[in-house]
Amino acid sequence: MLIFLLTNALLSNALFWKEAAMCILFIAVKQHPDYPVIICANRDEFHQRPTQNMHWWTEPNILAGKDLQAGGTWLGLNTEGNFAALTHFRRPENFDKNKRSRGELVVRALSNSTLKTKQYLADKATKYNDFNLVFGPLDNLQAFDSVKQKLVKLAPGFHSVSNGALDDTWPKMALGLKALKTVVAGSNLEIDALFSVMRNQATAEQESLPVTGLSQELEMLLSSIFIVSPDYGTRSSAIILQNHHGEVSVYENNYNNKGKIINNNQFHFTIKKAKQS
Repeated sequence: MLIFLLTNALLSNALFWKEAAMCILFIAVKQHPDYPVIICANRDEFHQRPTQNMHWWTEPNILAGKDLQAGGTWLGLNTEGNFAALTHFRRPENFDKNKRSRGELVVRALSNSTLKTKQYLADKATKYNDFNLVFGPLDNLQAFDSVKQKLVKLAPGFHSVSNGALDDTWPKMALGLKALKTVVAGSNLEIDALFSVMRNQATAEQESLPVTGLSQELEMLLSSIFIVSPDYGTRSSAIILQNHHGEVSVYENNYNNKGKIINNNQFHFTIKKAKQS
């Protein structure tokens, strides 16, 4: 009954979740001897929103899932080793349904140079509802906070990006970072162990919930890394690894509304050097 009430409340707030959103990312930069870049990501969305699983697009030539409703994506890579992923800021009072779809930002970042993306964000970020965008070459990632108009380079270490400011530490962010550090410190890096980090359903203590403009009940539902409810929840997880030889491995799990795996994909490619113009 509680889940029913919570998901009905979420549906009544559907305007705030209008576009496909990657809701949490954990990134390890130069923390593992074999993999200088490790990315773990979950996409949370309404289960009824039409979606295509990760695949190689024909135009542009990127590896990404696709939001079939708005046409963009939440996370992707290209063959030159550029990465982009989006999270929405949870600020429902500022949501404007007339602004552009944020999912196009990931496609744009993967279709242009880092310099052009920086310039576009400086000029056009206000055309979109609030967001964080992680982008750039896998070995030189940057993160842009559209609310603070702040761009930071991801230094060596562990990082998390969710639905608030880049320097926020929500309970699920702290929980995931701790778990990722444990996995990365192990003798062998196990893909299943990384997926386990992303499937943690532990919710936060009530007094630790962020204040983002939603009810406490909704904040509680959304406070876990892995969200399960009949109408809204974690639709997919992605694990991305790059080794020292420029070889990239991508693993994706897709889930139903009960949190069960219904599909999985793997992609492996070697980064191509960008052509000099």
